[in-house]
Parts: sequence; C-alpha cells; structure tokens
Amino acid sequence: MKRFHWIQFTAITAGLCLFAAAASADGMLDDLVMKKDFKSKRVSSFDRSGGNADRAVIEPGATLTLAEIEGAGIIKHIWVTINHPDRLYRRNLILRMYWDGEENPSVESPIGDFFGQGWGEEYNFVSMPLVASPGGGKALNCFFSMPFSKGARITVENDSAEPCRAFYYYIDYQEHKRISKDAYRFHAWYNQEITEPWKGDENEWGTLRDTDDNTSNEHNYLFVDAEGEGHYVGVNYYVNCPSPMWYGEGDDMFQIDGEPYPYSLHGTGTEDYFCSSWCPKEVFLSPFFGYPRVNNNLGWLGRTHCYRFHIQDPIVFTKSLNASIEHGHANNMTQEMASVAYWYQKEPHKPFPALPDREARKPKPEINASDIHIWRDAWRRDMGGGVLWGNERKEK
Repeated sequence: MKRFHWIQFTAITAGLCLFAAAASADGMLDDLVMKKDFKSKRVSSFDRSGGNADRAVIEPGATLTLAEIEGAGIIKHIWVTINHPDRLYRRNLILRMYWDGEENPSVESPIGDFFGQGWGEEYNFVSMPLVASPGGGKALNCFFSMPFSKGARITVENDSAEPCRAFYYYIDYQEHKRISKDAYRFHAWYNQEITEPWKGDENEWGTLRDTDDNTSNEHNYLFVDAEGEGHYVGVNYYVNCPSPMWYGEGDDMFQIDGEPYPYSLHGTGTEDYFCSSWCPKEVFLSPFFGYPRVNNNLGWLGRTHCYRFHIQDPIVFTKSLNASIEHGHANNMTQEMASVAYWYQKEPHKPFPALPDREARKPKPEINASDIHIWRDAWRRDMGGGVLWGNERKEK
C-alpha cells in the first residue's frame, strides 16, 4: 500500500511539473500581460439571501438548470462538488449542455464519467482540461473553452431514487460582444457497451488458436460518430476486463470523412494510443495522457481508466469522423467499456443516441477470488476431474 501511494504521489508530482512546462510553452503565462476585451462573469450556487446555504438540492427525477446565459460568450471553467446518498450518483447525475438555443444537447454524459471518475467511483485525476481534486466527494473541474453566440444552457438531471442533498457549482465565463463565426462548439458524448467476441471466442494473444485479421471498424467499440466539420480533442476511456488476460491489444482507428480502409489514423494497440507501452498497471498522470485508476488484481483483471487529450494534435475532419477502438485484437474480448469523447464542431451536430437508462448504466460487479475458484471448478469438471494443477491442456 505504501508503495502504491508513493507511485501515485510521484506520478502526480511529475504531472504537475509537466503542467508548468506546457503552460509556459503554450504562451499561457505570456498572454496574461495583454489587455482583455471581455467582461468576467460567473453563475454559481451562492445563497442569494446572503446566508451560507450555498447549494442547490435536486429531487429524484428533477432537472436543475445551472446556467441560462444570454448573448455571446465563452465558458472557461466549471467547478462542482456534490453530496448525494446514492452510491452511484456520479453515474446517475446526467450533465447536459446546449448552445445557441439548440434542442439536442451538445454535451450529454453522466457527470462522473465526464469529469474523469469512472464506474461511479472517486479518485484523484489530473489532466490539462479536466481535474478531480482531493476532498470529500472530490471537486470536479473542467477547463475546456465553450463558446456560444446567442446563449448557453447547462443542466443536471438527478436520475436517482434519492435526492441530491447538495450540489455546489461555479460556471466562470467571458461575456463578449460577438464570437468569431469560425469558433466551433464544444461537444462531449458518453457511450458504453458490454462487448462480444467477434469470432465467438476470446482468443487474445492467440491463446486458443491462430489470430484473426481485422480490416474494418465495423465491430469496434465506438468513441464518436460525428457529422459535419470540426476536430476531435480526446477521450476518457473506462474498461473493466473480466479476465486476467491483457485487455488492450485493440487498435485505435480514426475514419475521416468516410474514407475507405486503411484509415488516415490507425494505431498499434490500446496502450500505444494512450501514450504508454507494454501493458501498464501503474498510476500515471500528465497533462495530455495517463492512467489515474488501474486494476491491482491478477493480470489485468478489473477496472482501468485511461485518458488521451489531443490538445497539441487535434484530429481534423470536414464531413464526418468515426473514432473507435478494438476490444482486444480483432475484437475478440468481452469487456465492459465506457467512454466520454470530447470534440469541437460546427453546428448543427448529429443528435446523440438515447442515453442508457439507470439500470443499464450500473457497473458490472468486480470479479473476485471466489469467482475465479468457481471457474477453476468448472474447468476441472470439463477436464474430467482428478488431481489437476490448472495449466493442463485438453487434447484436441
């Protein structure tokens, strides 16, 4: 346990050092000397009576409007912290954002997954655009710029059987006279899937037979399917692997403007897309990529959260973008997968599929030692019983 905490502390410290370097390299500190042509504004949950009840309460099934802003502006920072008795409130509070009077949200996601807290869990997360900082329940921060010309609306739905006792928030924004017509709108979409092996068996690393080939994104897990003009800027990726086998041999694929295979961007494995290597199991946090939550079970059994933000290298599309990743090589693994993809695009956007309901969003239970013992018992029976060590092979 001490070693784990030291690794986490070292990774966070290294990440913060990289933050400072990145900020300086991008000229963010240099820009502070320049005159600003906007008004600084904030919408928050402060007690309008002057008291200290600086929170909102959200009843079960109710939707709270955090902000209803008129005119032109750019949201620069969102901060929230929450007290909710529902153990899965991070999956059951649904965040939505609407720009310029649109009916279909440009952002729709469980609030935890949006801010980098997977499976309804709570853990530290440090990146350039999104941060979950220490404290009871965590403070959730977003620094993505979100422009609008005619107005912005941000809501939170309490899709829970229990009331949210306290929802605190800041939404810091700039009020502008006008926004450039070239400014894309911010988008974020939550997806989830329990994947099935494409060929019927979980043949990772060729353990069961010769490996398959895959020359299509048809069976991949989907990050985003966007239509229009814009650029993709990253993803939070949550994978729960019910096997000790390595979950991440899947390639990332970015199909731009409907192009045929091979696509413009094709990766070589999950950990490679997330800027690491060789099946990592170590907490690591940096401005653009990292692993804030890793499994500590046998092999790669369990939950891992990876993130990759394309701040320096956005992926540009002019007509459409299909961004996806294989679940195991050639899509041969059963996995519980969830993600929030982030991108900017010109409106109108393609409406999102219906959000999975509360029961469907509930994370699968973690595999434990008893489960593995049951697997072994079933295997022994299949092998005919007797004294078996566990790595014998049945004759074909």
